[in-house]
This record gives sequence, C-alpha cells and structure tokens, in this order.
Amino acid sequence: MGWNGWVWLETSFGASHIYLYGVIVAVFAYSYLISQPFSSASPVRVVGSYWLGIFQYALLIFPLADLLAWILQTTVIDREDAIVWTGIAVVALFIWIFVSGTFNAYSPVVRPYEVTVAKNAGSRKQLRIAMASDMHFGTLSGRAHARRLVAKINELKPDLILLPGDIIDDDPKAFMKKGIGDILKELHAPLGVYGVLGNHEYYGKQIPVFLEEMKRINIQMLLDETMMIDDSFYLVGRKDKTDHHRESFQQLTSSLRHEIPIIAMDHQPSDLQNAEESRVDLLLSGHTHRGQMAPNHLFTKKLFEVDWGYLRKNQMHVIVSSGFGFWGPPLRLGSRSEIIQIDVTFKA
Repeated sequence: MGWNGWVWLETSFGASHIYLYGVIVAVFAYSYLISQPFSSASPVRVVGSYWLGIFQYALLIFPLADLLAWILQTTVIDREDAIVWTGIAVVALFIWIFVSGTFNAYSPVVRPYEVTVAKNAGSRKQLRIAMASDMHFGTLSGRAHARRLVAKINELKPDLILLPGDIIDDDPKAFMKKGIGDILKELHAPLGVYGVLGNHEYYGKQIPVFLEEMKRINIQMLLDETMMIDDSFYLVGRKDKTDHHRESFQQLTSSLRHEIPIIAMDHQPSDLQNAEESRVDLLLSGHTHRGQMAPNHLFTKKLFEVDWGYLRKNQMHVIVSSGFGFWGPPLRLGSRSEIIQIDVTFKA
C-alpha cells in the first residue's frame, strides 16, 4: 500500500522525501497496535481505528488499480498519465467510501418489526420493545451518538428497552470519562431498561466496574438470569459466548412455565437451535454488525444462520440487529446503524 501511494505521489507531484514518507506510512500502519497500552480515547487509537478501514479497502482496490494502470499504459495513454489518473480515481473512491460510510455509521434508522406470540400474557395484549445492540460507546462512538440513541428510542415510547450486548468498546474508562452513562440514564420505559454482556465487555476485563456503572444509571444487566416482567412474560438474559461457563437455554428456562411468553437476549446469534428447543418465543441478538463494511457481510452470512434481520424457527421469532455503533472505524458500507422497534402481539 505504501509503495502504491509513493509511486502516485512521486509521479504526480514530484515527491522526493521517501524516508519521511516511509515513517508516516509505518506510523499509520501500526497505529492500532501501538495504541493498545494507551487510553481508548487517545489520538493514536483514533488514527488506528481509521487505518483499519483504509487497510481493508486498500487491499481490495489497489490490486485493481494497478491492473487498470497497466492496461491504460499499454493501450491508451503513457505510463505517467496512467498512474496520475488512476491515482485520482482511487482517491475519489476513498473519499466516497469515507463520506458515505461515515453517514451510514452516524445516521441511525429505526427498523420496525411486528411479531405475534401465540401465548397468553395475562392482561397484556401488546408490547412495544425498543432494542439497540453493539453501541461500542467509548472512542469514536461518543456522547453525540449516545444522544441520538436516547432521542430516537424515547420517541418510540417503548414499554421495554433491551440492549443485547457490546454497550461499551472494551474498557469502560472512556465511557465513564465522557459521561456517556449520564446520557443513557435518560432512557425511559415503564417496564425498565435491561441489557446483557457482549464479547467486548469481556475483552475489557473490567466487568465489575462496568456493572456498577450500569447499576448507577438504572440499566439492569442480566447475567444468566430470568425475570418475570409485569406478571406477563419472562425476560431471559444470557451471558456472552465468550464465557465458557455460561448456562444453556435449557438450564435457564427449565423452571419456567412455558405457557407464558419467553423473551430472551443472547448477544451472539449462534445458539438458535438451543433457544428454539427451550421454547423461547422471541430471541434478540446483535454482534454481527452485518459485516459493517461490505463485502464482509458475505462472511457473516455464511457464519450465522441469520446475520441480520428476521428469522422464524417454528414458534420462535429471531431478530438480529446490525448494531447502533461500530467497531474500529466509524464506517458502514452495506449496513446501517439502527434501532429496532418490535411490536409484539400476544394471542393465545
């Protein structure tokens, strides 16, 4: 990648300081690794996050650009013009990727779903759930993005708010330093706000600190726990797959009355058969980001039975969100930051 950039700069602008250029490229290329000992809000981590996006698309685009330049210089124009114009096209393409990708990342949409659960939920006939996963609050998903989340969810007037994992991006320090918790404290739903752990909460190795902060802002985290909500339905919150000692859905639901609706959160949509056999009625997950940056969605589609959207497995409804935030660069291509609105009808 560095060589491609140098050839274009040298040919187009007569650049001559190759060693300085090499140092700059090296700093960018290794910035994410260099940033690991530093705070998640450090400028080096920010540069490293953006580099991940540059790295992915450079791997895809540069070989094609080299091929195009070779074809042009052998058939249409001379070598220098081929390099110059191919480079301009590549720069324009990267600008488009970053502009549209940033817009998709920071401009969330609300995706509505309607499901019918064939069980009696007492006196409750309808339930509106607002769901958001994979916020990754911390480095580049910060206070402004948290305010978008709160505003859009509260506009929906949900009965229940569910956050199925990856609320923070690894370490809770940036989350707490930026005061994002005080923003999330403004989420309102009469039946409460509940969440579960995602893999990134485990990566930060600060789960007790994170749980204490969630308790402070009235978000109840369910760690392999089951609750009866409003004498109408069960809410099951499962630990993430990262925790090898977590309980199975069979263990979590074995003591429940299965004639009552069961709504469950499991961060990764990788255990659908287990949930369906345990008679879960509505399973909510995230984790996949739908690949976040195309063409990664082709891989997530192969890895998961459903990597985004809706799936029906016998009595069980499965909804997987592409996430509200992002991992690494604030870029989304082929996916969009989203909040899920689920209108549930209970009909015995």
